[in-house]
Formats: sequence, structure tokens, C-alpha cells
Amino acid sequence: MEFLQQIVDVFLHLDKHLTAITSNYGTWTYLILFLVIFVETGVVVMPFLPGDSLLFAAGALAANPASGLNVVLMMVLLFIAAFLGDTLNYTIGDYLGPRVFRRDYRFIKRAHLLRTQEFYDRHGGKTIIIARFIPIIRTFAPFVAGVGTMKYSRFISYNVIGGFLWVVAFTLLGYFFGNLPVVKKNFTLVIFAIIFLSILPPVFEYFKHKASRRAA
Repeated sequence: MEFLQQIVDVFLHLDKHLTAITSNYGTWTYLILFLVIFVETGVVVMPFLPGDSLLFAAGALAANPASGLNVVLMMVLLFIAAFLGDTLNYTIGDYLGPRVFRRDYRFIKRAHLLRTQEFYDRHGGKTIIIARFIPIIRTFAPFVAGVGTMKYSRFISYNVIGGFLWVVAFTLLGYFFGNLPVVKKNFTLVIFAIIFLSILPPVFEYFKHKASRRAA
């Protein structure tokens, strides 16, 4: 229970935590951010890590000259982390193969895999790009692609485009808007809004799909 409270606290107060990390570790902050993004996208059992909100908070932090962080260098490093993360996830899925769909594992829920597979069935290869902006599916999409849905030669182009758009979009949003007085004053609400907007597309797709099945 205490661990969950700590996770929630990190989610809601990313600005404060990142400021403290920068004060304590300086340029090592780049490495810490790199590892979080790499793990969130590359380890299929870690879909709960903050992705969108972390990029936003990191961009806001880089906009503050006192942080000593360079936003361009940050985006380059985090893009590499996102690219390598998805590549690792794809490789794990390719190694395990279709047997992962047969039952629940301790840290991998079959329901998440099946939901991601349904997302693929509706959107095709561009799922890798769209999924970058959707929590949970972002982590499972490359894994499912590796299981057998997509060849790596095709996957890599979607991986590059999706990773670039995701990192640049959220980091620059934070860089240009994260330090506005109204945003800083209501940072927790902004994080909630980012999370809500991120999960809205799959929720909409779910009810749309359910309605179409009933109609059929």
C-alpha cells in the first residue's frame, strides 16, 4: 500500500520530484529520464510508469534556466530511449511467440494483449504510432507486434516516427506551456488532464466497438 502511495505521489508531483532530482544529480538527470522512458516502453510488465506526463514535466523543467538542462539534448536522448525501448519490447515478443496469448502470466495480463491485438486489427501498422500516445497500449503494442503481427523491417519505420512524434510533442508542450503561471499553480490538474486525454481514445474505441458488435 505504501508503494502504491509513493507511485501516485510521483505521478501527481512530477514537477517537484524532477526539480529535486535535478538539484541532487545535475546532468545525471538525463540518464534517469532516459531509463524511465526506456523501461516504460521496453519492459512489458512496466506499463504503469509515467510516460506522457513525465515528458511534459521534463520539458517544463528544461525551460527553467536554473535546471541546467538542454531541451534539444533531452529530446534526442529520450527519443533514443523510446526507440530502443520499443525495439526491446518487439524482440521479447518475437522470442516468446504466440503462446503468450494462451493464458495469463504473473505480470502479463492476457486481456491487455488481446485488447492491443484488437487495436491492431482495426488500425493496422499505424498502431505503433498511435499507441505511443495511449498508456498501457503503448507498452504492449510493440510486444504484440513482435509476437508475429508485423515484420521488423516494417516495424522499425513506425517505431522511429511514433517515438519521434511522442517525445517531441509532449516535451515541447511542457517546454512552452509548463511554466505558465496557471499551469504551475494547477500542475496536478494538468497531469490528470494529460492522463485523462491519453486514455480517452481507447475508451472511445472500446465503446464504439462494443456498440458495433451489438448492432451486428
